[in-house]
Amino acid sequence: MSKSLRIVFLGTPDFAVESLEALYRSDHEVVGVVTMPDKPAGRGHKLKASPVKQFALDNDIPVLQPKNLKDEDFIKDLKDLKADLQVVVAFRMLPEVVWNMPPMGTINVHASLLPQYRGAAPINWAVMNGEKYSGVTTFLLKHEIDTGNILLQKEVAITPEDNAGSLHDKLMKAGAKLLIETVDRYNENNLEPTPQSEVKIEGEPRKAPKIFKSYCRIDWSQDGETIHNKIRGLSPYPTAWTKISGVSDKEKTLKLYWSEPANDYEKLAPGRVLTENDQFIVGTGSIPILLKELQIEGKKRMKANDFLRGLHDKENLKLN
Repeated sequence: MSKSLRIVFLGTPDFAVESLEALYRSDHEVVGVVTMPDKPAGRGHKLKASPVKQFALDNDIPVLQPKNLKDEDFIKDLKDLKADLQVVVAFRMLPEVVWNMPPMGTINVHASLLPQYRGAAPINWAVMNGEKYSGVTTFLLKHEIDTGNILLQKEVAITPEDNAGSLHDKLMKAGAKLLIETVDRYNENNLEPTPQSEVKIEGEPRKAPKIFKSYCRIDWSQDGETIHNKIRGLSPYPTAWTKISGVSDKEKTLKLYWSEPANDYEKLAPGRVLTENDQFIVGTGSIPILLKELQIEGKKRMKANDFLRGLHDKENLKLN
């Protein structure tokens, strides 16, 4: 039987906690956690620990929170943990002095089927692009981001009902399972790393760059399917948005959380709103879409029909 490994885990958000917990409950020893420094949160701007740090504290795992990953004190503290292997899930880019430190190197869990969707937002982009499946990949870190040799992959279906939030949860669970299989087999020398250049894909690999607020604004002249996929691919975060006029004397921002293609309705001018039977139907460059869940500036998230029922005048609504 292979020896139990000493593992340092690097990660920050909820997505990473599932993998950390799986490692913690495995036959291996998590000897330390590296996560982002605490950030101000909420109205009082009190410092809040990351989800990964909170799990580590709850389970008495030592925590390192460097501001600078090349800081000499941090490097010394990391070396002192004497890890055989490091595991990275949803963290930041690592310098070579960190990822090349353990004798067995560093394994990363990525929420796509590499080489597809390299980058910061693979879950959002897969849904926005209307993919029918995504998956998780474990690979060995090297210089260029998300380019290391692949260890294992697991495909995960994307259903028409999925949004970025539900796919996030599916991939989070699949990633944790795949990580344990990867670590165990890697420890037994029972894995053959595969260069990403040898993975067959159609056309050029799709990218998954960081998403900025300006990109999240809906262009109603695009076709309905593209808009619908963009709304679900940005829901619940960072959230698609548009401007709405006709609610008050000035335009307001409207966040969009859920929609459906409105195939039974005739084409409407882009951004024009139809409110039959408390249905919020919006024109696009092709078929209209039906808005189901939204949040207007200054109010809570709500069902679209509840929003319409609260309006005195529905005749002059327009989205742009």
